Amino acid sequence: MATKRELIRAFVPLLVGLVVLVLVVVAIPNALQYVGKASGVNANLVFNYEGVLGKMPEPWRNLCQGGEEPKEMLSSVVEPIKALRPEYIRLDHIYDAFKVVSGTPENLTYDWSGLDKAVEVILSTGAKPFLSLSYMPDVISTGNMVSTAKDWGLWGQVVQATIEHYSGRNQKNINGVIYEVWNEPDLFGGFKTYGDVNYLDMYLASAKAAARVKGANPFEIGGPATTALYQNWEERLIKFVDANNLRLDFMSWHRYTYDMEQFEKDAKQVRSWAEKIPALVNLKFYVTEWGHDPEIQAGYDTKFGAIHTLAGARAMMGSIDRAFLFEIKDGPGATKYWGRWGLLTHEKFGPPEKKPRYHAMQFLNNLGPFRTSVAGEGSWVKSISSIDETGKMKIMVVNYDSKGGHSESVPMTFENLPKGNFKITRTDFMGSSRSLNVATTSSSWKTTEYFGPNSAAMFTVEF
Repeated sequence: MATKRELIRAFVPLLVGLVVLVLVVVAIPNALQYVGKASGVNANLVFNYEGVLGKMPEPWRNLCQGGEEPKEMLSSVVEPIKALRPEYIRLDHIYDAFKVVSGTPENLTYDWSGLDKAVEVILSTGAKPFLSLSYMPDVISTGNMVSTAKDWGLWGQVVQATIEHYSGRNQKNINGVIYEVWNEPDLFGGFKTYGDVNYLDMYLASAKAAARVKGANPFEIGGPATTALYQNWEERLIKFVDANNLRLDFMSWHRYTYDMEQFEKDAKQVRSWAEKIPALVNLKFYVTEWGHDPEIQAGYDTKFGAIHTLAGARAMMGSIDRAFLFEIKDGPGATKYWGRWGLLTHEKFGPPEKKPRYHAMQFLNNLGPFRTSVAGEGSWVKSISSIDETGKMKIMVVNYDSKGGHSESVPMTFENLPKGNFKITRTDFMGSSRSLNVATTSSSWKTTEYFGPNSAAMFTVEF
Protein backbone atom coordinates (compact mmCIF):
# COMPACT_ATOMS: atom_id res chain seq x y z
CA MET A 1 0.00 0.00 0.00
CA ALA A 2 1.33 3.52 -0.87
CA THR A 3 2.47 5.66 2.06
CA LYS A 4 1.12 9.14 2.76
CA ARG A 5 4.43 10.66 1.58
CA GLU A 6 4.22 8.73 -1.70
CA LEU A 7 0.63 9.89 -2.25
CA ILE A 8 1.68 13.52 -1.72
CA ARG A 9 4.59 13.13 -4.12
CA ALA A 10 2.21 11.74 -6.74
CA PHE A 11 -0.41 14.46 -6.15
CA VAL A 12 1.88 17.53 -6.21
CA PRO A 13 2.76 17.32 -9.95
CA LEU A 14 -0.95 16.93 -10.73
CA LEU A 15 -1.79 20.01 -8.65
CA VAL A 16 0.98 22.05 -10.28
CA GLY A 17 -0.26 21.01 -13.70
CA LEU A 18 -3.79 22.08 -12.80
CA VAL A 19 -2.56 25.53 -11.65
CA VAL A 20 -0.60 25.98 -14.87
CA LEU A 21 -3.66 24.99 -16.88
CA VAL A 22 -5.78 27.62 -15.06
CA LEU A 23 -3.13 30.27 -15.74
CA VAL A 24 -2.98 29.40 -19.42
CA VAL A 25 -6.73 29.23 -19.92
CA VAL A 26 -7.95 32.06 -17.67
CA ALA A 27 -5.47 34.26 -15.85
CA ILE A 28 -2.88 34.97 -18.54
CA PRO A 29 -5.39 35.90 -21.30
CA ASN A 30 -7.20 38.18 -18.86
CA ALA A 31 -3.93 39.80 -17.84
CA LEU A 32 -2.90 40.28 -21.46
CA GLN A 33 -6.30 41.78 -22.22
CA TYR A 34 -5.85 44.26 -19.37
CA VAL A 35 -2.35 45.19 -20.54
CA GLY A 36 -3.64 45.62 -24.07
CA LYS A 37 -6.30 48.04 -22.88
CA ALA A 38 -3.88 49.97 -20.72
CA SER A 39 -1.11 50.15 -23.31
CA GLY A 40 -0.55 53.11 -25.56
CA VAL A 41 2.05 55.30 -27.20
CA ASN A 42 3.70 58.21 -25.43
CA ALA A 43 4.03 61.51 -27.26
CA ASN A 44 7.17 62.99 -28.78
CA LEU A 45 5.92 66.33 -30.06
CA VAL A 46 7.55 68.19 -32.94
CA PHE A 47 6.38 71.70 -33.87
CA ASN A 48 7.40 73.29 -37.17
CA TYR A 49 7.26 77.09 -37.20
CA GLU A 50 7.30 77.13 -41.01
CA GLY A 51 4.73 74.35 -41.35
CA VAL A 52 1.69 76.59 -41.79
CA LEU A 53 -1.30 74.47 -42.81
CA GLY A 54 -3.75 77.33 -43.40
CA LYS A 55 -6.56 78.90 -41.44
CA MET A 56 -7.21 77.33 -38.06
CA PRO A 57 -10.28 75.04 -38.24
CA GLU A 58 -12.40 75.78 -35.18
CA PRO A 59 -15.33 73.35 -35.09
CA TRP A 60 -15.66 73.94 -31.34
CA ARG A 61 -16.76 77.56 -31.79
CA ASN A 62 -20.43 76.51 -31.61
CA LEU A 63 -22.71 76.08 -28.61
CA CYS A 64 -26.21 74.87 -27.89
CA GLN A 65 -28.94 75.30 -25.33
CA GLY A 66 -31.43 72.57 -24.54
CA GLY A 67 -35.03 73.05 -23.50
CA GLU A 68 -34.34 73.30 -19.76
CA GLU A 69 -37.16 75.83 -19.36
CA PRO A 70 -40.07 76.73 -21.66
CA LYS A 71 -38.79 80.25 -22.25
CA GLU A 72 -35.83 82.26 -23.48
CA MET A 73 -32.90 81.26 -21.24
CA LEU A 74 -29.79 83.11 -22.34
CA SER A 75 -30.46 86.80 -21.67
CA SER A 76 -28.90 86.50 -18.20
CA VAL A 77 -25.60 85.22 -19.64
CA VAL A 78 -25.10 87.30 -22.81
CA GLU A 79 -21.75 88.76 -21.76
CA PRO A 80 -20.14 85.44 -20.76
CA ILE A 81 -21.35 83.89 -24.01
CA LYS A 82 -20.07 86.83 -26.06
CA ALA A 83 -16.62 86.36 -24.49
CA LEU A 84 -16.46 82.85 -25.98
CA ARG A 85 -16.97 84.26 -29.50
CA PRO A 86 -19.34 81.53 -30.74
CA GLU A 87 -20.23 81.35 -34.41
CA TYR A 88 -23.59 79.58 -33.92
CA ILE A 89 -25.91 78.81 -31.04
CA ARG A 90 -28.32 75.92 -31.47
CA LEU A 91 -31.81 75.85 -29.95
CA ASP A 92 -34.18 72.89 -29.86
CA HIS A 93 -37.79 72.77 -28.59
CA ILE A 94 -38.51 75.86 -30.69
CA TYR A 95 -42.15 75.03 -31.46
CA ASP A 96 -43.32 73.53 -28.15
CA ALA A 97 -41.36 75.80 -25.79
CA PHE A 98 -42.39 79.04 -27.51
CA LYS A 99 -45.92 78.01 -28.60
CA VAL A 100 -45.29 79.23 -32.12
CA VAL A 101 -48.10 77.45 -34.00
CA SER A 102 -51.82 77.55 -33.28
CA GLY A 103 -55.09 77.87 -35.17
CA THR A 104 -56.57 74.92 -37.03
CA PRO A 105 -55.09 72.51 -39.60
CA GLU A 106 -57.06 74.41 -42.22
CA ASN A 107 -55.79 77.79 -41.02
CA LEU A 108 -52.46 77.69 -39.19
CA THR A 109 -51.49 80.86 -37.33
CA TYR A 110 -48.11 81.86 -35.93
CA ASP A 111 -46.91 83.78 -32.91
CA TRP A 112 -43.16 84.32 -33.27
CA SER A 113 -42.74 86.71 -30.34
CA GLY A 114 -41.22 84.25 -27.84
CA LEU A 115 -38.86 82.62 -30.33
CA ASP A 116 -37.96 86.02 -31.80
CA LYS A 117 -36.75 87.11 -28.37
CA ALA A 118 -34.56 84.01 -28.08
CA VAL A 119 -33.13 84.59 -31.55
CA GLU A 120 -32.46 88.27 -30.79
CA VAL A 121 -30.49 87.23 -27.69
CA ILE A 122 -28.42 84.84 -29.81
CA LEU A 123 -27.66 87.62 -32.26
CA SER A 124 -26.67 89.93 -29.39
CA THR A 125 -23.90 87.46 -28.44
CA GLY A 126 -22.38 87.78 -31.91
CA ALA A 127 -23.54 84.31 -32.95
CA LYS A 128 -26.05 83.21 -35.57
CA PRO A 129 -29.09 81.03 -34.84
CA PHE A 130 -29.12 77.29 -35.51
CA LEU A 131 -32.73 76.16 -35.18
CA SER A 132 -33.60 72.54 -34.54
CA LEU A 133 -37.06 72.18 -36.06
CA SER A 134 -38.73 70.53 -33.08
CA TYR A 135 -41.12 69.47 -31.69
CA MET A 136 -44.50 68.81 -33.31
CA PRO A 137 -47.05 71.63 -32.77
CA ASP A 138 -50.20 70.38 -31.03
CA VAL A 139 -52.50 71.61 -33.77
CA ILE A 140 -50.95 69.32 -36.40
CA SER A 141 -49.88 66.42 -34.18
CA THR A 142 -51.46 62.96 -34.17
CA GLY A 143 -50.77 62.73 -30.43
CA ASN A 144 -48.21 64.69 -28.47
CA MET A 145 -45.17 66.83 -29.28
CA VAL A 146 -43.07 63.85 -30.44
CA SER A 147 -45.77 62.25 -32.58
CA THR A 148 -46.02 62.29 -36.35
CA ALA A 149 -47.98 65.01 -38.16
CA LYS A 150 -51.61 64.52 -39.12
CA ASP A 151 -50.45 65.39 -42.60
CA TRP A 152 -46.81 65.90 -43.53
CA GLY A 153 -47.96 68.70 -45.80
CA LEU A 154 -48.97 70.64 -42.66
CA TRP A 155 -45.50 70.10 -41.20
CA GLY A 156 -44.09 71.43 -44.47
CA GLN A 157 -46.17 74.59 -44.06
CA VAL A 158 -44.68 75.15 -40.59
CA VAL A 159 -41.12 74.61 -41.85
CA GLN A 160 -41.63 76.96 -44.80
CA ALA A 161 -43.11 79.65 -42.54
CA THR A 162 -40.14 79.31 -40.16
CA ILE A 163 -37.53 79.69 -42.89
CA GLU A 164 -39.37 82.60 -44.47
CA HIS A 165 -39.70 84.34 -41.10
CA TYR A 166 -36.02 84.21 -40.16
CA SER A 167 -34.25 84.03 -43.51
CA GLY A 168 -36.68 86.04 -45.60
CA ARG A 169 -35.27 89.37 -46.80
CA ASN A 170 -38.63 91.04 -46.13
CA GLN A 171 -38.90 89.59 -42.63
CA LYS A 172 -36.10 89.02 -40.06
CA ASN A 173 -33.55 89.09 -42.88
CA ILE A 174 -30.89 86.98 -41.09
CA ASN A 175 -28.11 85.64 -43.24
CA GLY A 176 -26.80 82.09 -42.77
CA VAL A 177 -29.43 80.58 -40.45
CA ILE A 178 -29.11 76.80 -40.15
CA TYR A 179 -32.23 74.62 -39.90
CA GLU A 180 -32.02 71.05 -38.61
CA VAL A 181 -34.94 68.68 -39.16
CA TRP A 182 -35.95 67.47 -35.66
CA ASN A 183 -33.85 66.60 -32.62
CA GLU A 184 -32.89 63.00 -31.77
CA PRO A 185 -35.72 61.44 -33.82
CA ASP A 186 -34.65 57.90 -32.86
CA LEU A 187 -35.34 58.84 -29.21
CA PHE A 188 -38.00 61.54 -29.33
CA GLY A 189 -40.82 59.93 -31.29
CA GLY A 190 -39.22 56.56 -31.96
CA PHE A 191 -38.76 57.41 -35.63
CA LYS A 192 -37.10 54.99 -38.00
CA THR A 193 -36.15 55.18 -41.67
CA TYR A 194 -39.04 52.92 -42.71
CA GLY A 195 -42.62 52.10 -41.67
CA ASP A 196 -45.38 54.37 -40.44
CA VAL A 197 -43.20 56.51 -38.14
CA ASN A 198 -40.67 57.33 -40.83
CA TYR A 199 -38.16 60.16 -40.50
CA LEU A 200 -37.70 60.15 -44.27
CA ASP A 201 -41.32 61.31 -44.65
CA MET A 202 -40.55 64.24 -42.35
CA TYR A 203 -37.35 65.10 -44.18
CA LEU A 204 -39.09 64.92 -47.58
CA ALA A 205 -41.73 67.43 -46.45
CA SER A 206 -39.07 69.68 -44.89
CA ALA A 207 -36.79 69.71 -47.93
CA LYS A 208 -39.71 70.41 -50.26
CA ALA A 209 -40.77 73.26 -47.96
CA ALA A 210 -37.26 74.73 -48.11
CA ALA A 211 -37.37 74.53 -51.90
CA ARG A 212 -40.58 76.59 -51.96
CA VAL A 213 -39.00 79.49 -50.05
CA LYS A 214 -38.38 82.55 -52.25
CA GLY A 215 -36.63 85.84 -51.56
CA ALA A 216 -34.51 84.50 -48.71
CA ASN A 217 -30.94 84.95 -47.59
CA PRO A 218 -28.64 81.94 -47.89
CA PHE A 219 -29.48 79.25 -45.33
CA GLU A 220 -28.75 75.58 -44.68
CA ILE A 221 -31.03 72.62 -44.05
CA GLY A 222 -30.13 69.10 -42.99
CA GLY A 223 -30.35 66.38 -40.35
CA PRO A 224 -31.05 63.85 -38.88
CA ALA A 225 -29.57 64.77 -35.43
CA THR A 226 -29.70 61.17 -34.15
CA THR A 227 -28.50 60.28 -30.64
CA ALA A 228 -25.32 58.83 -32.19
CA LEU A 229 -23.97 58.02 -35.65
CA TYR A 230 -26.01 55.10 -37.03
CA GLN A 231 -25.27 53.64 -40.43
CA ASN A 232 -28.88 52.65 -41.15
CA TRP A 233 -29.95 56.25 -40.52
CA GLU A 234 -27.22 58.23 -42.23
CA GLU A 235 -26.78 55.95 -45.23
CA ARG A 236 -30.50 55.63 -45.90
CA LEU A 237 -30.95 59.39 -45.64
CA ILE A 238 -28.05 59.93 -48.06
CA LYS A 239 -29.55 57.51 -50.60
CA PHE A 240 -33.05 58.92 -50.09
CA VAL A 241 -32.11 62.55 -50.79
CA ASP A 242 -30.09 61.46 -53.82
CA ALA A 243 -32.94 59.36 -55.23
CA ASN A 244 -35.48 62.15 -54.69
CA ASN A 245 -33.22 65.04 -55.71
CA LEU A 246 -33.64 66.73 -52.32
CA ARG A 247 -31.50 69.35 -50.68
CA LEU A 248 -29.22 68.17 -47.86
CA ASP A 249 -26.58 70.71 -46.84
CA PHE A 250 -25.27 68.84 -43.81
CA MET A 251 -25.53 65.58 -41.92
CA SER A 252 -25.78 65.80 -38.15
CA TRP A 253 -25.59 63.46 -35.19
CA HIS A 254 -24.83 63.62 -31.48
CA ARG A 255 -21.90 62.04 -29.69
CA TYR A 256 -21.45 61.58 -25.97
CA THR A 257 -18.40 59.46 -25.25
CA TYR A 258 -15.35 59.16 -23.02
CA ASP A 259 -13.42 57.71 -25.98
CA MET A 260 -11.67 60.36 -28.08
CA GLU A 261 -11.10 57.94 -30.94
CA GLN A 262 -14.87 57.68 -31.42
CA PHE A 263 -15.08 61.28 -32.66
CA GLU A 264 -12.52 60.52 -35.37
CA LYS A 265 -14.14 57.18 -36.25
CA ASP A 266 -17.50 58.92 -36.75
CA ALA A 267 -16.04 61.44 -39.16
CA LYS A 268 -14.28 58.80 -41.27
CA GLN A 269 -17.36 56.57 -41.29
CA VAL A 270 -19.89 59.16 -42.42
CA ARG A 271 -17.57 60.51 -45.10
CA SER A 272 -17.17 57.02 -46.54
CA TRP A 273 -20.96 56.73 -46.87
CA ALA A 274 -21.40 60.14 -48.47
CA GLU A 275 -18.45 60.16 -50.89
CA LYS A 276 -20.19 57.58 -53.10
CA ILE A 277 -22.85 60.18 -54.02
CA PRO A 278 -21.46 62.85 -56.41
CA ALA A 279 -24.38 65.18 -55.66
CA LEU A 280 -23.20 65.40 -52.03
CA VAL A 281 -19.65 66.44 -52.76
CA ASN A 282 -20.09 69.62 -50.66
CA LEU A 283 -21.92 67.93 -47.78
CA LYS A 284 -20.95 69.26 -44.36
CA PHE A 285 -20.73 67.27 -41.15
CA TYR A 286 -22.03 68.60 -37.85
CA VAL A 287 -21.98 67.09 -34.37
CA THR A 288 -24.89 69.06 -32.98
CA GLU A 289 -24.49 67.92 -29.37
CA TRP A 290 -21.39 66.56 -27.67
CA GLY A 291 -19.97 65.87 -24.24
CA HIS A 292 -18.60 62.97 -22.23
CA ASP A 293 -21.87 61.54 -20.90
CA PRO A 294 -25.49 61.86 -22.08
CA GLU A 295 -26.72 61.64 -18.47
CA ILE A 296 -26.25 63.98 -15.53
CA GLN A 297 -22.67 63.33 -14.40
CA ALA A 298 -20.44 65.02 -11.83
CA GLY A 299 -17.64 65.58 -14.35
CA TYR A 300 -19.64 68.37 -15.95
CA ASP A 301 -18.96 70.46 -12.84
CA THR A 302 -15.24 69.62 -12.57
CA LYS A 303 -11.93 69.91 -14.35
CA PHE A 304 -12.45 66.46 -15.89
CA GLY A 305 -15.19 67.82 -18.16
CA ALA A 306 -12.91 70.67 -19.19
CA ILE A 307 -10.00 68.41 -20.16
CA HIS A 308 -12.43 66.20 -22.09
CA THR A 309 -13.61 69.33 -23.92
CA LEU A 310 -10.05 70.30 -24.89
CA ALA A 311 -9.24 66.78 -26.08
CA GLY A 312 -12.55 66.52 -27.96
CA ALA A 313 -11.90 69.81 -29.73
CA ARG A 314 -8.57 68.45 -30.93
CA ALA A 315 -10.16 65.13 -32.01
CA MET A 316 -12.76 66.83 -34.21
CA MET A 317 -10.72 69.61 -35.81
CA GLY A 318 -10.10 69.04 -39.50
CA SER A 319 -12.76 66.33 -39.80
CA ILE A 320 -15.96 67.87 -38.40
CA ASP A 321 -17.20 71.20 -39.74
CA ARG A 322 -19.12 72.24 -36.63
CA ALA A 323 -19.36 70.72 -33.15
CA PHE A 324 -21.96 72.17 -30.77
CA LEU A 325 -20.96 71.77 -27.13
CA PHE A 326 -23.96 70.89 -24.98
CA GLU A 327 -24.98 73.10 -23.27
CA ILE A 328 -24.63 76.76 -22.31
CA LYS A 329 -26.57 77.04 -19.04
CA ASP A 330 -27.86 74.59 -16.45
CA GLY A 331 -31.53 74.18 -15.79
CA PRO A 332 -32.85 75.12 -12.33
CA GLY A 333 -31.87 72.10 -10.22
CA ALA A 334 -32.20 71.49 -6.50
CA THR A 335 -28.59 72.60 -5.94
CA LYS A 336 -26.23 74.96 -7.70
CA TYR A 337 -23.95 72.19 -8.93
CA TRP A 338 -25.80 69.03 -9.87
CA GLY A 339 -23.86 67.44 -12.71
CA ARG A 340 -25.92 69.18 -15.37
CA TRP A 341 -24.35 69.86 -18.75
CA GLY A 342 -24.12 73.65 -18.58
CA LEU A 343 -20.97 75.73 -18.94
CA LEU A 344 -22.65 78.16 -16.55
CA THR A 345 -24.80 77.67 -13.45
CA HIS A 346 -28.42 78.76 -13.26
CA GLU A 347 -29.33 82.18 -11.86
CA LYS A 348 -31.64 80.51 -9.32
CA PHE A 349 -28.57 80.44 -7.03
CA GLY A 350 -27.28 83.93 -7.77
CA PRO A 351 -25.27 85.31 -10.70
CA PRO A 352 -24.36 82.39 -13.01
CA GLU A 353 -20.86 81.07 -12.33
CA LYS A 354 -18.41 79.78 -14.91
CA LYS A 355 -17.61 76.08 -14.67
CA PRO A 356 -14.29 74.56 -15.78
CA ARG A 357 -15.73 73.67 -19.21
CA TYR A 358 -16.43 77.35 -19.78
CA HIS A 359 -12.75 78.08 -19.09
CA ALA A 360 -11.81 75.30 -21.52
CA MET A 361 -13.62 77.11 -24.31
CA GLN A 362 -11.82 80.32 -23.36
CA PHE A 363 -8.54 78.42 -23.35
CA LEU A 364 -9.09 77.39 -26.97
CA ASN A 365 -9.62 81.05 -27.86
CA ASN A 366 -5.95 81.67 -27.05
CA LEU A 367 -4.88 79.81 -30.18
CA GLY A 368 -3.81 81.86 -33.18
CA PRO A 369 -5.73 82.05 -36.46
CA PHE A 370 -3.19 80.05 -38.48
CA ARG A 371 -2.67 76.33 -37.88
CA THR A 372 0.86 74.88 -37.96
CA SER A 373 1.92 71.26 -38.13
CA VAL A 374 2.36 68.95 -35.16
CA ALA A 375 4.01 65.54 -35.32
CA GLY A 376 4.44 62.88 -32.67
CA GLU A 377 1.12 62.94 -30.83
CA GLY A 378 0.55 59.95 -28.58
CA SER A 379 -2.37 57.93 -27.26
CA TRP A 380 -3.09 60.36 -24.43
CA VAL A 381 -1.21 63.56 -25.24
CA LYS A 382 -2.53 65.62 -28.17
CA SER A 383 -1.70 69.11 -29.37
CA ILE A 384 -2.87 72.01 -31.51
CA SER A 385 -0.20 74.39 -32.80
CA SER A 386 -0.78 77.84 -34.25
CA ILE A 387 0.74 81.20 -35.12
CA ASP A 388 -0.96 84.50 -34.43
CA GLU A 389 -0.89 87.72 -36.45
CA THR A 390 2.27 88.91 -34.69
CA GLY A 391 4.24 85.74 -35.38
CA LYS A 392 3.95 84.24 -31.89
CA MET A 393 3.50 80.49 -31.62
CA LYS A 394 0.50 79.45 -29.52
CA ILE A 395 0.47 75.75 -28.71
CA MET A 396 -2.07 73.80 -26.67
CA VAL A 397 -1.03 70.44 -25.23
CA VAL A 398 -3.61 68.25 -23.46
CA ASN A 399 -3.16 64.97 -21.61
CA TYR A 400 -6.55 63.22 -21.42
CA ASP A 401 -7.17 59.86 -19.78
CA SER A 402 -10.76 58.78 -19.16
CA LYS A 403 -9.54 56.73 -16.17
CA GLY A 404 -7.64 59.70 -14.74
CA GLY A 405 -4.36 57.90 -14.09
CA HIS A 406 -1.95 58.63 -16.92
CA SER A 407 0.90 61.12 -16.51
CA GLU A 408 3.69 61.76 -18.99
CA SER A 409 6.97 63.61 -19.48
CA VAL A 410 6.68 64.86 -23.04
CA PRO A 411 9.68 65.68 -25.27
CA MET A 412 8.93 68.82 -27.29
CA THR A 413 11.00 69.88 -30.29
CA PHE A 414 10.64 73.26 -32.01
CA GLU A 415 11.94 73.38 -35.59
CA ASN A 416 12.67 76.14 -38.12
CA LEU A 417 12.54 78.90 -35.51
CA PRO A 418 13.00 82.37 -37.07
CA LYS A 419 15.33 83.56 -34.29
CA GLY A 420 17.66 82.02 -31.74
CA ASN A 421 16.52 84.31 -28.94
CA PHE A 422 12.98 83.83 -27.70
CA LYS A 423 10.82 83.55 -24.61
CA ILE A 424 8.65 80.51 -24.00
CA THR A 425 5.82 80.71 -21.47
CA ARG A 426 3.86 77.77 -20.13
CA THR A 427 0.39 78.57 -18.79
CA ASP A 428 -1.32 75.64 -17.14
CA PHE A 429 -5.07 75.28 -17.59
CA MET A 430 -6.71 77.00 -14.63
CA GLY A 431 -3.24 77.30 -13.11
CA SER A 432 -0.07 79.37 -12.98
CA SER A 433 2.43 80.50 -15.63
CA ARG A 434 6.22 80.30 -15.87
CA SER A 435 8.58 81.71 -18.51
CA LEU A 436 12.04 80.87 -19.80
CA ASN A 437 14.32 83.07 -21.92
CA VAL A 438 16.21 80.99 -24.46
CA ALA A 439 19.33 81.90 -26.44
CA THR A 440 20.55 79.45 -29.05
CA THR A 441 22.45 79.54 -32.34
CA SER A 442 20.34 76.69 -33.73
CA SER A 443 17.04 76.93 -35.58
CA SER A 444 15.71 74.09 -33.46
CA TRP A 445 15.31 73.69 -29.71
CA LYS A 446 14.23 70.84 -27.44
CA THR A 447 12.71 70.61 -24.00
CA THR A 448 10.70 68.15 -21.93
CA GLU A 449 7.51 69.07 -20.12
CA TYR A 450 5.62 67.06 -17.52
CA PHE A 451 1.85 66.60 -17.68
CA GLY A 452 -0.05 65.14 -14.77
CA PRO A 453 -3.26 63.14 -15.21
CA ASN A 454 -5.95 65.07 -17.08
CA SER A 455 -4.04 68.29 -17.49
CA ALA A 456 -3.39 70.84 -20.20
CA ALA A 457 -1.16 73.82 -20.90
CA MET A 458 -0.80 76.62 -23.43
CA PHE A 459 2.73 77.44 -24.62
CA THR A 460 3.50 80.87 -26.07
CA VAL A 461 6.76 81.32 -27.98
CA GLU A 462 7.67 85.01 -28.51
CA PHE A 463 10.56 86.15 -30.70
